[in-house]
Order: sequence, then C-alpha cells, then structure tokens
Amino acid sequence: MRILMAVRPLIPRLTDIVEASERVRAVLGDVSIDVFENDWQRQWLVQRGIEIISEACRHLTDDIKDRHPEIPWRKVAGIGNVLRHDYENVSPPLIWKLVQDDLQVLEKVCREELALEIDRVQDH
Repeated sequence: MRILMAVRPLIPRLTDIVEASERVRAVLGDVSIDVFENDWQRQWLVQRGIEIISEACRHLTDDIKDRHPEIPWRKVAGIGNVLRHDYENVSPPLIWKLVQDDLQVLEKVCREELALEIDRVQDH
C-alpha cells in the first residue's frame, strides 16, 4: 500500500507535462520563429506551458530522473524560475530553441514513464 501511495502522485505530474507539451506544440503549429517573435500572445501561452512543465518536473522522483540522464532535469526545473522571476530577460529565440530542440525528447520520456506508472497502479 505504501508503494502505491508513492506512485499515484506521479501520474498527475507526468500527465501535466505531456498535456502542456501537446498544448505548446498546438500553439506553435507550423509558425516560423519570425511569427513567434512578433506574437506576444503566442509567446505567453508557450511560456505558461513551459512553466507548468518545469514545476511538474520538480515533483518527479529521483528514480525517473536517474533513468533518463539525457534530460537536463535541473535546467528544466530552473527555466520556470527564469520565466517567473527574470521574465524581462527572456528572449523569444531562447524559448523557440528550447521548444524546438528539447521539448520532444522530454515529452517522449514522460509519455513512457506515464505508461509505466499507469501499468504499476493497475497491477496493484
């Protein structure tokens, strides 16, 4: 029973990461970086998605993080602080690069971990 209690909180966090990633991709669609740089609403929506991803990653277990050293977990957690506390220095190209280069890998890992966690809960 104790193991089950430790597992359940991961499912909502992993779900939040996957859903926020999907929403960020939907907001960006097929737009170019030029369009993104000139669209403050799109930038805000993407930044909010990244904040959610960042916060949810803070609550993942060390086991998950250890299984996926290819993810820069500290940077993922840290970007939320930058967006919240140093927002005036956030550049659209930085956010664009992060989404284009890193989000897909993180989303894939979280989808895999979510499937594992759901299987574990269902097996108990």
